[in-house]
Parts: sequence; C-alpha cells; structure tokens
Amino acid sequence: MAKDLSKLHDFELVSLAVEGEESSFAEIVKRHQNIVATTAMGMLSDMEESTEIGQQVFIRFYKSMGQFRKEAKLSTYLSRITINLCLNRLKRNQNFRTRSLNLVLAQSQAQPDFSKSLEDKDVVNKALQYLEEHYRSVVVLRMIKGYNTQEASEILGIPKGTTLSRLKRGMEKLKIILIENFNYE
Repeated sequence: MAKDLSKLHDFELVSLAVEGEESSFAEIVKRHQNIVATTAMGMLSDMEESTEIGQQVFIRFYKSMGQFRKEAKLSTYLSRITINLCLNRLKRNQNFRTRSLNLVLAQSQAQPDFSKSLEDKDVVNKALQYLEEHYRSVVVLRMIKGYNTQEASEILGIPKGTTLSRLKRGMEKLKIILIENFNYE
C-alpha cells in the first residue's frame, strides 16, 4: 500500500529519501521549490541564474541529506543553501553588479504600463539589485519571504542583532534608492 506522502512531515520525507524512496525526494522538491526559486530570484534578479541556483540547491541537498540533522525546519535549511549559493555566485562574478544595474536601468526606461501593484513589485525588485548583498539577503528574507528575525539569522548564520541592524540599514538604503533612482515616494 503506497503512502500518501503529502501528509508526511518534512523530516519523515527526508528519512524515507535517505533510505532510497525517490518519490519522497520528489515530494520535498514539490513542497519547497517555490521558496527556493523566489529566494534566488530576490537575490539575483535573473531568471536563468535563479533557475540554475534552484537546481544546485536540490542537487546539493540530495547529496548531503544523510547529514541533515533535523535541527531546523527544512525550508530554513534549503533557504540557507539558496542564500549561500547566491552569495557565492555574486562573489565569483565580479561584474555581475555592474551588468545588473545596466540591465535594470535599460529595463526601467522601456517598462510597459502594468497595474500599480505589479509595477510596485517590479520597481522594488529592481531597486533591491542596488543593495549590497549582505543587506539584500536580510531584506529579501525578512520583508519578501516573510521569515522572522530569528529564522533569517539562522538562515544567514549571523547573530540576531546583526540581522536587525542590517535590516534597518538595508531598508533605509532601499528607501533612498527608490526615491533617487526610481522617483518613487
């Protein structure tokens, strides 16, 4: 009799996947692919690179899931892998920031007229690319993904106080970026 995997806890799915139950790993991917994709997109603002990072996250987790200690929620653990891979990508690619800014400026000049809410979201995503990575990662996790401060601290591997100060400073910088570069108030 086949188990209904959708009713199992993430930790149970991981245990089954470690034992070789492939459908359990497929359920893990199904449950968590959206959070991985949106986190990567928030960090990189590039669909192709975000998709590649998303694949790397699940490959990395698959190879190491036997070492997963189940001390944090699986979504937190996968978000940590996502952020780390994105930060590594940004560090490796020295001119990524310059290319992104040029792309953002080019796109903002020729942006079609969408509804206000879609436009707001698009403008914020573009403005996020101006933030230094350590601010961007905190802002994405707290304000866009909705993690609380403790969860964001765990994902990033930094103290709670550092998370709070980076969030405050990142939001201040983001506000300035929105006003100065996008005439947004």
